[in-house]
Amino acid sequence: MKIFRLLLCFVFIFAVSAFVFGQNGKARAQNFRAVSMSGETVELDALKGKIVVLTFWSTRCGICHESIPKLNRMAKNYQGENVVFLALTMENQAKVANYLKKTQFDFKILPNTFDVVLKYGAKNNGGNSGYIEMAFPAHFLINQKGEIEMKASGFSKTAQLDSEINRLLHSKQTKAE
Repeated sequence: MKIFRLLLCFVFIFAVSAFVFGQNGKARAQNFRAVSMSGETVELDALKGKIVVLTFWSTRCGICHESIPKLNRMAKNYQGENVVFLALTMENQAKVANYLKKTQFDFKILPNTFDVVLKYGAKNNGGNSGYIEMAFPAHFLINQKGEIEMKASGFSKTAQLDSEINRLLHSKQTKAE
């Protein structure tokens, strides 16, 4: 009976880890649903089969402001490819609309996404603070299987993102699965 319970425990642990992590040990991207500035509902799980670049940003972030033109160029370079660029911000639609009067953004912006920040932000376990940590801009590159390939934050991560997107687009293993 003890062996059966132990075996059952291992099966349960394996099943949970397979759900949370892919077969290659990469964390699965947590699903979310959000409404874009144009009113379109975007659900991450519906984008499986595509490469997804999530960029968390803020209108008050100077580094974000400097990164937007580079991200715009990257998004244009991948038009017609199986790559989706999403810009998520905790700020409301009115504040973002005002910001867009002065700044061009060439991909989907998802305002009011504090709940997604809670899912993707690092949990601070130091002490009992319970704070969520996320530096802006923060980038999450999600592969065609819905797994997180890359996390990066801070200034000038576009070259690294570009390299990883190219690798995923041309990966025979990913295409075969």
